[in-house]
Amino acid sequence: MKIGFFEVEDWEKDYIGSRLSGHEVLFLDKNQGAEGSGQIDILSNFIGYPVTAETLRQFPDLKFVTTRSTGFDHIDLEACAQRGILVSNVPTYGENTVAEFTFALLLAVSRKIYPSVKRVRERGLFATDNLQGFDLQGKTLGVIGTGHIGTYVVKIAKGFGMNVIAYDPYPREELAGQFGFVYKTLEELLGASDAVTLHVPYLPATHHLLNSKNIGLCKRGAVIINTARGGLIETAALTAALKSGQLAGAGLDVLEEEGFVKDELEILAGGHPNEDQLKIALADHELMQMDNVVVTPHNAFNTKEALIRILDTTIENIQAFARGKPVNLVK
Repeated sequence: MKIGFFEVEDWEKDYIGSRLSGHEVLFLDKNQGAEGSGQIDILSNFIGYPVTAETLRQFPDLKFVTTRSTGFDHIDLEACAQRGILVSNVPTYGENTVAEFTFALLLAVSRKIYPSVKRVRERGLFATDNLQGFDLQGKTLGVIGTGHIGTYVVKIAKGFGMNVIAYDPYPREELAGQFGFVYKTLEELLGASDAVTLHVPYLPATHHLLNSKNIGLCKRGAVIINTARGGLIETAALTAALKSGQLAGAGLDVLEEEGFVKDELEILAGGHPNEDQLKIALADHELMQMDNVVVTPHNAFNTKEALIRILDTTIENIQAFARGKPVNLVK
């Protein structure tokens, strides 16, 4: 089959070519569209190359589209259906990746890594006063959301010897039995956790899931970790809780001021979509001035291995379609 890839980095080309050696593979420039591409059977795109009805008219022989992203709102599914074109995506690629970063933030906060590095680098001091941290072993971790990422967080937490409790509107009791944790209400979780980590999507129902009305329920001295979406936490409530000592610290890979990022891969495709607004907001952001807060640039998903998994799943989608047994279809 003839396969056209858009938005491919140089390092990806050899990898894709070696895995699809039995097919004719073309790497296309999205600015030139289908010009010179001939009759494409399969198209693989990224977030920056929308597949619209107009796009489809450029590919009269197209039978299958496989996007190298989890989100697929950049593809006109109705137009594809009218042409009988199937569409697949990459359902998951970074469960362990984001979970590992969650603990990178938790350790950075619990062991005061940022102020420690800052003291040595900026002041040349090696004194350890005011840098005492706390162990994770024996502490209670509250996991909000036990989907793919939340499950990996539970696994890692158990390796640290932590007690785990969880909140999820759709509890998976078989998972709780397998990994030895219990589900609680959100209020119970906040009151019992030494650290709280969020792993739920941003929806109207989860907007400001942690807010001025319930953040005071947190165990005094607890820490908050957020690698999911900034809008899950009311920023003013978080800032007030940190300033009052209700919370001892926070690790944030996402901020409310980011706005809504549909898919992390959107950031790789063209930088952060709200970067200019975010820079302005951060200039006066109280959280940025707190030594007990670690802020990172929405980077939890970004490892070489995770990006390789995206390619692997895309290649598997193509091979499955070629065998007549398509997988990871979106509707």
